[in-house]
Amino acid sequence: MRDGRPYGCADPPAVLYRYSPDRKGIHPQEHLRDFKGILQADGYAGYGEIYRDGGVVEAACMAHARRKFWDVHEKTRSALSREALERIAALYKIEDSVRGLPSGQRLRVRAERMAPLMADMHAWLETTCSRISGRSDMAAAIRYSLKRWDALTLILRDGRACIDNSAAERAMRPIALGRRNWSFAGSDAGGERAAAIYSLIETAKVNGLDPEAYLRHVIERVADHPVNRIAELLPWNVDGIRARLDQRLAA
Repeated sequence: MRDGRPYGCADPPAVLYRYSPDRKGIHPQEHLRDFKGILQADGYAGYGEIYRDGGVVEAACMAHARRKFWDVHEKTRSALSREALERIAALYKIEDSVRGLPSGQRLRVRAERMAPLMADMHAWLETTCSRISGRSDMAAAIRYSLKRWDALTLILRDGRACIDNSAAERAMRPIALGRRNWSFAGSDAGGERAAAIYSLIETAKVNGLDPEAYLRHVIERVADHPVNRIAELLPWNVDGIRARLDQRLAA
């Protein structure tokens, strides 16, 4: 998912699904072969090769780190897990205050208010991990964060980075919810076509369009539309569709 709105970028948001027959790391590596920039993702090992030459900068997800501590807290209700969650909550409160601001302004606020909290949290994680059983769930949660600390703190060095990749996670939610209803695509070709349709639907949604109205608009025009101008039918280029949809809803 591409979405620059959190740091004030005017480029339209977009969601792209890619089908692969398995979970081998070669697939995202091939897909992002020519990409340069920030990749905000979970800790899937298949991404490791993408970061190796430095052209793609890793931004880890604080929501995934938080989930580890939340799972421990759900089981133990310990003071340590509660403190970890409270420390992360304080970071999110600061992040909420800079959402939508230009990247430079986000970076200044983070440097002033968030950097001291993250430095203190890092020291607390290291100290706590040295005092508890290395086999405990709490220690595993701490190691998860410490292992990714450089990527988790990219938000202190680049104002474009977000504190988590929740936007991409939300875009994946329709697939997760439908697994039991459509376990099979029928073939590799079916999987590729499904990915294309999901891409259009989710991109329409993040651009404020009703996906059914958008697809109807495209289907009515695509047969006669010049193939070298097909990009004109992408969600952010469909002139007037919002106005027509608003009129239809008002009627």
